[in-house]
Amino acid sequence: MKQLEFYLFCNLIMLFLMLLVVMVSVAFLTLLERKILSYSHYRKGPNKVGVWGMFQPFSDAMKLLTKEFFLPKKSNYYFYILSPMIMFTLTMSMWLIYPFFYNLINLPMNSLFFLCLVSMGVYGLMISGWSSNSSFSMIGAIRSIAQSISYEVTFAISLLLTLILCNSMNLLTLNYFQKYFWLIIFMWPSSMILFISMLAEINRTPFDLSEGESELVSGFNIEYSSGGFVLIFLAEYSSILFMMFLFMILFINMNYMQMYFYVLYLMFLYLIIWIRVSLPRIRYDYLMYMCWFYLLPYTLIMFSVYLFFKFFMNLLMMNYIHI
Repeated sequence: MKQLEFYLFCNLIMLFLMLLVVMVSVAFLTLLERKILSYSHYRKGPNKVGVWGMFQPFSDAMKLLTKEFFLPKKSNYYFYILSPMIMFTLTMSMWLIYPFFYNLINLPMNSLFFLCLVSMGVYGLMISGWSSNSSFSMIGAIRSIAQSISYEVTFAISLLLTLILCNSMNLLTLNYFQKYFWLIIFMWPSSMILFISMLAEINRTPFDLSEGESELVSGFNIEYSSGGFVLIFLAEYSSILFMMFLFMILFINMNYMQMYFYVLYLMFLYLIIWIRVSLPRIRYDYLMYMCWFYLLPYTLIMFSVYLFFKFFMNLLMMNYIHI
């Protein structure tokens, strides 16, 4: 009984540390993004608060949390308050599949758990856009629903294809299958489709149509301020961190305890920001056209090709063992 209590206590400590580390990482990811954007635009970024602006994220967090909380007059109060909490909770729940040292929530089919959480993420956007009683937030929510549902198809197929090839629905076992070579070498077309789908799922440039500042005035979160906006912001940027972590697990798996894993992880985060610097926001009909007329057929073709390859290799192995 004491051993069980000890494991439960360690599990709670791990979950608390995960929550703390993710929020601090989000704070400094925003600082990194602002620095890269500023130097790309030939201007200075945050450089006043602390050395090189290192304490700017904490200053911004204090400023946001001390702002007045406005409530729209004809909004649906309970759903308006609840939707940022739903978004934050779902995004933080994705980190439960991280390989903690003490993890009593280690699921054998955690890929399906992750896909369920990604699918439910649409509800937070939908409820926040509807409950705000604003035309801009409603249009942003409608766009986000259509975009997430569309790109979730290619995202799920590409993810499950990698797992089917490895004969496992557990994301953490992919480390054993990539001991001698990375799957990105063998599956680079599928990995690129998955990366594009990830950009669309986390609403990043050039797919940030649900937050188009030029036309929707920040989109579905326009009516939120103070703590509600903080939760939405944390949910969005922590999903960026998790998606890049998932991409590395799937295609470039390494030892989590070595430094070059995190160096490469930072390079992928830099790639996300670099894409925001370089590419413009595309038109919405082009966004949907690219999903249903290009990415989905290519994904289904890749699925057929890799399954045929797997079936062929299984036949060769059976014949070899029979001989």
